[in-house]
Amino acid sequence: MKAPPFLCTFAINMKTDRIKSFESKKRETVLEVRESDMLMRFLQDSLKHKSRDNIKSLLRNKQVLVNGVVLSQFNHPLNQGDTVLIRWDTTADGNICRNLQIVYEDEYIIVIEKHAGLLSMSAGSESYNTAFSILSSYVKKQRLSNKIFIVHRLDRDTSGLMIFARSEKIQSVLQKDWKNNVRERKYSVLVEGEVEEKEGILKSYIYESKALMMHSTENPEKGDIAITHFRTIKTNTNYSLLEVNLETGRKNQIRLHMKDMGHSVVGDKKYGATGNPIGRLGLHASVLEFIHPVTKEVMRFESKVPAKFRRLI
Repeated sequence: MKAPPFLCTFAINMKTDRIKSFESKKRETVLEVRESDMLMRFLQDSLKHKSRDNIKSLLRNKQVLVNGVVLSQFNHPLNQGDTVLIRWDTTADGNICRNLQIVYEDEYIIVIEKHAGLLSMSAGSESYNTAFSILSSYVKKQRLSNKIFIVHRLDRDTSGLMIFARSEKIQSVLQKDWKNNVRERKYSVLVEGEVEEKEGILKSYIYESKALMMHSTENPEKGDIAITHFRTIKTNTNYSLLEVNLETGRKNQIRLHMKDMGHSVVGDKKYGATGNPIGRLGLHASVLEFIHPVTKEVMRFESKVPAKFRRLI
């Protein structure tokens, strides 16, 4: 096997009948799979100097890649010709640019945390980076033929958790039965004014006008049903921090329902906000729980409330 250009050909003393390995100056080891096996057993046989707990730690810390894809499943099947790369230096986080952090990835999906100000995906001829374009470049560095597919979007000025699919098939599986696949979507929402209710449910019908402006109405014939659950976390006379759970996922749903409640999202001039003390929209996708499209495991991810939100309340 020819070593990738970023690796030097310093062979490690391992079982050469099953693997061929190289160690790089970047402290990486490449192992070539000679016969079908399970990932955990292959790593144990290949890394005799590492204990089972050491190998579990490598998998848990996203330091093992198979054919360029980070994997953490112990029982992932390997085929002859597969390439296993081990990164010996852990990375403190999944930052691949200043506006996007990878929270989780496997061979089917990538979960990211998007920062406010970054578009999910280009809506036209915009030349600046989007979450989609950044991830697309990232997966192509792993393997040139790799692609990425967007599953759902967040507004540019909304931060938080998003799912991307690594294939069109996985994208279709997630989107086709989105309501059942996604078990929980919670947002941390900073709004103007003191919210007196401890919790509540907001219901209306949302539609888009010919001027492409979203509107909320009580007329069921004009729009699609939108249901939002909220709970007040902390409040003062000027601002309130809410935990919002979406039962439906209409465009601009939270922003419209906060306006309906008389407490516009901080920084949301479009829907009635009077100021912007945090320099961004007070919306953060903080919890995302869904059923994995392949393993059927329940996947749950949580993201902290932004510090700018906490400082105001």
